[in-house]
Amino acid sequence: MDGISEKWKIKHYPVAGCMIDPEQEKMVIAANKRTYAALEQKYGKGWQALYKKDMDDFAMKTVDVMDVLITNALFRSELKKHYIEIYNVDREVLELNNNGDFRVIVYNQDLQYENKECFRLVVNTKNRTVNIIQ
Repeated sequence: MDGISEKWKIKHYPVAGCMIDPEQEKMVIAANKRTYAALEQKYGKGWQALYKKDMDDFAMKTVDVMDVLITNALFRSELKKHYIEIYNVDREVLELNNNGDFRVIVYNQDLQYENKECFRLVVNTKNRTVNIIQ
């Protein structure tokens, strides 16, 4: 969600956990109506369908990124250095351009807050290349 939200310049904010009181719900609905109206003015009618399509497409691209990564020796080596199992990779993926380039940040949630980010990569899904960002 973050990758596409950044592209569209839309930020999502969590409002509550699983329970929300009726007054808070009314405030959120009113704020969303104003926000959606502004987004429609900026992006035109039908923006929500395009946004949803971008979200769905990005989900598939993320699968492609992981497909490249799990077969890459450099990536597997970096995971071992940070004691991360291949089946438990916590990562953030951001599309850099339309040429198949993605920035990937890998985290280890078991570490202290300031050290959770372990390493960064640039992945190209078209060329199936992986480069570590120093």
